[in-house]
Amino acid sequence: MKKAIQLLGMFSIILFVSCSGSDGVNGANGLDGLDGEDGINAQVFEVDGVNFDYEANNNWFATRLTFNDFTNFEILESDAILVYRFDGEVDLSDGPANNWSLIPQNFFVNQGTIQYTFAHNFVDMDLFIDGNFDMTTLSDDFTQNQFFRIVILPGDFLSSKLDKSNMAAVLNAINVEEESIARISMK
Repeated sequence: MKKAIQLLGMFSIILFVSCSGSDGVNGANGLDGLDGEDGINAQVFEVDGVNFDYEANNNWFATRLTFNDFTNFEILESDAILVYRFDGEVDLSDGPANNWSLIPQNFFVNQGTIQYTFAHNFVDMDLFIDGNFDMTTLSDDFTQNQFFRIVILPGDFLSSKLDKSNMAAVLNAINVEEESIARISMK
């Protein structure tokens, strides 16, 4: 008897699940929402031939880059700026690749330690080379003809778990192709 009730229960479940009928009358269309922005509102550009000037009062090297000189992109106070310094090329099996280092960046030289740093607002950016020794003895290799890549990101974008030290990951996240990056020369 118990098996007959189980069998009857299975058949009734199959019968009711298998049934199909009208889905009912379609409802009225709703109002369209506001269109969102297409992609991430970000910009990337390169500045080559950057020269730093020694500032004796602070014993550091500094230079100022004004954004309007390089882009017509509107930069907001809430935007985040990432700065990468070019560290040369490496040969890979599929050809040469550029090495970029996220600033701040430290170097250990014979005289002591130096660090590239920067400060910015929505108008311009100051780049600095600071050190723990008499900076007048620093080689021109660090202060003249430097090459930087600047990435401007919406402030809320940085809340994501993006590896900002990985240039390829940053470019991929903001859908920027390497070939499309504008290069401005200060030479």
